[in-house]
Amino acid sequence: MVLHPSCCTLIGWTLQERNDESISSPNHLTGGRCPSKATINGKTVVITGANTGIGKETARELAKRGGRIIMGCRDMEKCEAAAKEIRGTTLNRHVFACQLDLASLKSIREFAEKIKKEEQHLDVLINNAGVMRCPAGKTKDGFDIQFGVNHLGHFLLTNLLLDKLKESAPSRVINLASLAHIVGKMDFEDLNWEKKKFDTKQAYCQSKLANVLFTRELAKRLQGKWTGLLNMWAGSGVTVNAVHPGVVATELGRHTGLHQSQFSSTVLSPFFSLLVKSPELGAQPVVYLAVSEDMEGVTGKYFDVRTEKEPARQALDEAVAHRLWEVSQRLVGLDQEEKAHHL
Repeated sequence: MVLHPSCCTLIGWTLQERNDESISSPNHLTGGRCPSKATINGKTVVITGANTGIGKETARELAKRGGRIIMGCRDMEKCEAAAKEIRGTTLNRHVFACQLDLASLKSIREFAEKIKKEEQHLDVLINNAGVMRCPAGKTKDGFDIQFGVNHLGHFLLTNLLLDKLKESAPSRVINLASLAHIVGKMDFEDLNWEKKKFDTKQAYCQSKLANVLFTRELAKRLQGKWTGLLNMWAGSGVTVNAVHPGVVATELGRHTGLHQSQFSSTVLSPFFSLLVKSPELGAQPVVYLAVSEDMEGVTGKYFDVRTEKEPARQALDEAVAHRLWEVSQRLVGLDQEEKAHHL
């Protein structure tokens, strides 16, 4: 009997990351709950893809902590239902559903414009939405669906909201990445899979590598310049970090084929009971990056759950990160005025 390739990859990556750690604690693989008790009363948080999974549980937890939560989702019916549920369970009436389709540059621009006009400030931007190993497809603007939604959509959204984030500083940007970035590679000659045979796994890994490269490049650009007079960095006050939340049971993996056979449902169940955690626990690392006092001033880092780690070697390539930024600007149509204004 042969394991499904995605099962082998999932188990292999996770065990490789954990093989030098003790598993005596029940929090070993899950990371446990966010240790910070910080509240965010009066702060505004935008979360993409917040109607289900990690995004929804992140919205719920931050609503409990007093935040004004804006849930940006493609499916407004599901988003409205999720927002209503969260308002009811947290008794926080400041939880709102807003239309955002990350597969449409037009929708992203409209969403960003709404935030800029209607919100007094923006304290935390959580780029959570994503698609994983889905069939070949294109966004409304012709990009590979995984590269378009997972990277380009959030790249444009973040750039359009940078002025608002700077005005609200200290503020934070959190990009949901994945351990999958370690086998990703940027193919600048064919980012959208138009010349080579489509490989959904590699398309996903490329998009997740792009998340980490984007995080590092944005942090570098936001850091500012060295001010000799004050002997300090004159930064923007905006930090940006990437996080792999762990292996979480969400709708994101619906295209992977996991648990669709009797073998994977029975023989692999013991593995998954150890490795896979609930969306509620999956949200905890994101909440930690969003609210923890320990994260003040920390930027350009990659976190595996709540532990800062060095990402894969290809994610540390500054030339590749710079090239990705330049290509992404062109692809999403950030004009010269927008480029100069935001950074």
